[in-house]
Amino acid sequence: MRYAIKTAFQSLLSNKARSALTMLGIAIGVGAVVTMVAIGSGAASVMDAFIAGVGSNLLIVFPGAAQTGGARQAAGSAATLTLADADALRRGSALAAEVVPEVYGGSRLVYGNSNWNTTVLGASPGVLDAREWRVAAGQSFSDADVLSAAKVCLLGETVALNLFGPGAEEAVGRMLRIRNVPVRVIGVLAAKGPTPWGNDQDDLAIVPITTAQKRLFRSSVPGSVRRVTVQAPDRWTLSTLREEIRVILRQRRRLFGNAVDDFIIRDMTQALENATASTRVMGQLLGAVASISLLVGGIGIMNIMLVSVSERTREIGIRLAVGARPVDVRVQFLAEAVVLSALGGSVGVVGGAAAARAVTEVFEWPTIVSLESVLLAVGFSALVGVFFGFWPAWKASNLNPIDALRYD
Repeated sequence: MRYAIKTAFQSLLSNKARSALTMLGIAIGVGAVVTMVAIGSGAASVMDAFIAGVGSNLLIVFPGAAQTGGARQAAGSAATLTLADADALRRGSALAAEVVPEVYGGSRLVYGNSNWNTTVLGASPGVLDAREWRVAAGQSFSDADVLSAAKVCLLGETVALNLFGPGAEEAVGRMLRIRNVPVRVIGVLAAKGPTPWGNDQDDLAIVPITTAQKRLFRSSVPGSVRRVTVQAPDRWTLSTLREEIRVILRQRRRLFGNAVDDFIIRDMTQALENATASTRVMGQLLGAVASISLLVGGIGIMNIMLVSVSERTREIGIRLAVGARPVDVRVQFLAEAVVLSALGGSVGVVGGAAAARAVTEVFEWPTIVSLESVLLAVGFSALVGVFFGFWPAWKASNLNPIDALRYD
């Protein structure tokens, strides 16, 4: 085998230009596979990070749809959820890890001469655990703050930077106004970054839900909330918890038999995981499309090897005449094909990694060049070399020595 590889290198070096062009086809194919898989893996990693940031194993309960003049409005248009519903779910559910009633709306925050329009979320303290938010500076509000409708808030990093400048600790303890209501900043949330579709998760302020209800977003229905977030302990209990929530809310509303639910339960975790699965499938499709160029490079190897067999017919005849076995000839030509594809694959891996890095630098799109994708691309290129080099090698080994020696 060592002799076959040495002979393969000597043969390829004797035709440098032809060998380089053949390797180029394989290099382009491998580079395309590595780059496309890196782009797909980067997209999947963004979705995974987003799921981890949004919160895992979540069910969101929305109010039902109101009807106006016989026409059904959008979901959530009816004020059918209240704090009492959230309390009932908290007390009655055996599976819920967190039950978080929420109200929200757009508001302008003012501090001195600075102001910033953002989303203000009113929630219970459990929102930080359910949504997997971490306090970077200061502290969160407590159940006592909810009971007293305390005028306190937590700021996302984007809001803190625009109102107070760099340094999260600068904001803690300061007084600002939300809808002309003076509120004290007691904490700043750790940065989460943007969502995959560009929304800034750090552009918000969180206040106790009672503060939002009584001081900021007054509703015609006392105690009404816009949604209730329920966190399951794990993904396997989501469907059971969903049914448990439905039973509790239907009993509270005295909805029996075929009565239509006046609330909507959405599985956000499943929706996000479906998006992640779609992203991974797209990455796999990109890799599969890029693999076509590997097949084209393999056809190039086969053509070159067939030309090589024709050019070296007399050499093959002499080797067979002096005692070489057909298998020795096959091994020689297969070794040349594998060396071509391996060298081309190595160049392609380096080029693909460089291209992936360029995509990240130029388009600010995350890419991940994994060991699995590199091994897949190189392994596939080696298989291409064996597959497309087999026929020329077989043809060479089956030549009749007498006919080969007569070949001109």
